[in-house]
Parts: sequence; structure tokens; C-alpha cells
Amino acid sequence: MPASWRDFWNRDTPIYVNDRHRSRHYAGLAEDLVGLVPGPRATLLDYGSGEALSADRVARACARLYLCDAAPRVRSGLSRRFGAEPRIVVLAPEDLPALPDRGLDLIVAHSVAQYLTAEEFAGLLRLWHAKLRPGGLLIVADVIPPDLGPLADALALLGFGYREGFLAAALAGLLRTALSDYPSLRRRLGLTRYDRDEMLARLREAGFDAEPRANLGHNRRRLAFAARRPAARAPA
Repeated sequence: MPASWRDFWNRDTPIYVNDRHRSRHYAGLAEDLVGLVPGPRATLLDYGSGEALSADRVARACARLYLCDAAPRVRSGLSRRFGAEPRIVVLAPEDLPALPDRGLDLIVAHSVAQYLTAEEFAGLLRLWHAKLRPGGLLIVADVIPPDLGPLADALALLGFGYREGFLAAALAGLLRTALSDYPSLRRRLGLTRYDRDEMLARLREAGFDAEPRANLGHNRRRLAFAARRPAARAPA
């Protein structure tokens, strides 16, 4: 039994029901990220990137893409997959403080907040604020609200499977997940949840101008937020 969420993501997991689910998940996120890139000279950080199978597509839209993941196994896979791509750099969370302050144009943290304590997340918000340029954008996505249960996630997966051609595998995958250690791990470690107002308050407390936005990925009932570091004021 994994002792932490980092340990869980550092192994094969039952989250993806088959290769098509995995590939379509990452292709969809890459499409969303490309739409957020402010320009070809931009520098991006995908925090909690996971396997990022389509990160090369995002890299073609910007000057530099940092892929950051806490799981060593995931980082090793990213390094093998994108080692020949000069615009992609793979980082551990411990590497982030060494990045230049005010050097990032966009940070995306998709499906991250639920795996962190409130204190860990607050620390990351302060770090991200320091690393963004004035006017830079933080997207916090796939946030789980308090009233959203596993049934809603299951229905979202089935809808995704229907649209993308893996419905039968999605049904089988839900059964495998139910029989795996994931439900007990979710009960033991818990998931941190935020409602709309609480997340907005946390983002604003960290110095961002924040507002809700549509979620990234397939699960539209989860929450997402656009948080911008205020632009530097011109001298009077």
C-alpha cells in the first residue's frame, strides 16, 4: 500500500483504463495548454505534468516548456520521451526554487491541489507567484469541490469514453479501480477539496487577481481558476 500520493503516482496505477484513455487524456490537455500559450517566446511550467504524452505539441507553441512531476518514475519516463526535444526541460519540485524569479509566462497546475495539504498548496502559490512575470498567468485546474463525489467522476469518465471510443474499457476500468487499493488509499490519505469562494480567497491572499474559468480536460464538473500576477505599475 503506498504511503503517500507521491508513492501512488510513482507506480503503475489503475487511473487510465487503457492506452487510448491515456493518450486521449494527454492529447486533450495539450490542446487546452496550447490555447493558453501567450506567444511563441513564452516560457511555461506544467506542474504535476504526469506523463505528458503530447508535451511536444505544447513545446512547438512556446520557447521553453518545463515539465515538473514529483514521481521519480514519471520524470524518468519524461526524460526518455523528450530527451531530444531542446524546448522541454524535466524538473523535480525541488528544482523550482532555482528557476529565475519573474521568468515564467504561464504556470498550469492541473489535478494537483487535491493531492496537497492546504499548507503545501499555500507554499506553492507563494513560489509560483515569485516565478511568474508581472502579468503572468497561473491556471489551477481540476479542483474537486466538496459536493462532488466518485459517482460524478465515474459518469464523466464514461462520457469521455463514449466520445473517444473506449466506453467498454471505461466500464471495465471502473470495476478494476473499485477492486484496487485506490478507494482505500483515497479514504486513508484523503483529497483536499475547495469550493469556489475558498479557492478564490487563497489565490487572492497569495497576491493574484483571480477568477473562475472552465476546467481543463474532460471533467467539466470540477473547478478551475485563472490567477494573474498583477502587472508592474509604471513609475509615476
